[in-house]
Amino acid sequence: MTNPVDSRSGRRRQASWTQDPEGVRRDILEVARAEFVENGLSGARVDDIAAKTATSKRMIYYYFGDKEGLYRAVLEGMYDRIRSFERSLDLDTLAPEEAIRRLTEATFDYHIDNPDFVRMVMVENVHHARHLRASRTIADLNSSVVDVTRRIYERGIAAGLFRPGLEPLDISLTISALSIYNVSHRATVGQVFGYDMCTPEALARRRSMTVAAVLGMLRG
Repeated sequence: MTNPVDSRSGRRRQASWTQDPEGVRRDILEVARAEFVENGLSGARVDDIAAKTATSKRMIYYYFGDKEGLYRAVLEGMYDRIRSFERSLDLDTLAPEEAIRRLTEATFDYHIDNPDFVRMVMVENVHHARHLRASRTIADLNSSVVDVTRRIYERGIAAGLFRPGLEPLDISLTISALSIYNVSHRATVGQVFGYDMCTPEALARRRSMTVAAVLGMLRG
């Protein structure tokens, strides 16, 4: 005999899918993001994701193909957000040193404010970037930040502010590494040294040091 509660739940899910398919897709991605961040790709279960959304396991497969397709879509959404955020900074209108300072501070703040992005990057490293390789979307997105850094760096060289001979990718990676570390290693640094890198005082200090390190590298 059909459980009336299950029947009503199924009708609500069907109505949600037919009335707002994009809203359902966003809901799936949001719930999936939390599951992948908490449990990784291997530990996350589509059944659990479906139970927390307004749709069914069958519809998740309809939208995304399989669990790896869903995981890849979550990754693509996260990279799209950070690259869109970087483009919104309008750095080409700033003087070279101010542009690098702004990019560094904004990157530092973004990672602190979006720890789930850092954790998903860590999960993907466990999988040797296999899903990043499979995504043409992410490859196209990630070229933009290096292009922005290159333009700032070349303007700084032309103005006699930055030393030549550096790779724009290395500059971007240095900014990213110094920004990510505060989130990725917070727990272990706290345990080993008894130092919380994410208190307001520590963040202000480390943010300032990150900017100084990047500008010092560029000035030589």
